[in-house]
Amino acid sequence: MKIVLQRVKKATVYPEGETKRGIDKGLLLFVGFGHQETLETLQWMSQKICRLRVFPDEEGKMNHSVKDVQGELLIISQFTLYGETKKGTRPSFVQAGPPDKSKVWYQQFIQLCKESGLRVESGTFGAHMEIESTNDGPVTLLIERS
Repeated sequence: MKIVLQRVKKATVYPEGETKRGIDKGLLLFVGFGHQETLETLQWMSQKICRLRVFPDEEGKMNHSVKDVQGELLIISQFTLYGETKKGTRPSFVQAGPPDKSKVWYQQFIQLCKESGLRVESGTFGAHMEIESTNDGPVTLLIERS
C-alpha cells in the first residue's frame, strides 16, 4: 500500500458526473494498493495518517497531527502510484492491485479513517476526477507498507 500525503489548506475533488466534495485544513491522500493488502496494513496506515505530526506548533516545528489540529481528510484512489517506468515510455501497472480487491480495500481504509473521529471526504473509486488543492508548506510525504 502506498500513500502520497499532502498537507493542504483546502482541497476539492470533482468526480465526473457527481457532486464535488472537499475539505478545509487537513490532509489530501492519494492511496494506491498492491496485490496483497491485509486488514492489518489498512489499520496501520490509517493510524499512521491520523497520528503523523505534520502540522506546525507555535514555534513552527511539525509537532501536531491532523487530529490535534481538528483537520480533515480527502482520500483519492490512485492506482498509478504503482506505475513502473523502468522500461519503455509507457508506464506498466502490473504491480497495482486488481480493481475489485482494491475497491474493497479503498472502502475499508476510508471507514477506518472515519472511525478515528476525523471528518473524511473521498473520491469515487475508478472514476475520472479533477482535484484542486492549496498545498500548505509544501509538505508532501510518501508512506509505504507491504
